[in-house]
Amino acid sequence: MKTYALYAIAALAEIAGCYAFWAWFRLGRSVWWLAPGVLSLVVFAWMLALVPSEAAGRTFAAYGAIYIFASVLWLWAVEARVPDRWDILGAAVCLVGGAIILFGPRSA
Repeated sequence: MKTYALYAIAALAEIAGCYAFWAWFRLGRSVWWLAPGVLSLVVFAWMLALVPSEAAGRTFAAYGAIYIFASVLWLWAVEARVPDRWDILGAAVCLVGGAIILFGPRSA
């Protein structure tokens, strides 16, 4: 359960941090949007570092699936754009891949 919570917090922090940069650069928001964006990206990196895993690459790969799923939720909740069936299917495929990476049996 701890891993899921860390991944969820990391995803929210990464998306919010990247969105802050997007809002400044693409939507013409104030440069002050970058300050909380940078802080959010620091939180993102910190959360991933706390995930209990013996390999950073495996942690990041499994996290990628959570990030994609969370990004589709962000599309719907924050940007008010309803995900289409391809968004949903793509996110589902990624979650399956992430679960294989995270829970697959490991040889010593």
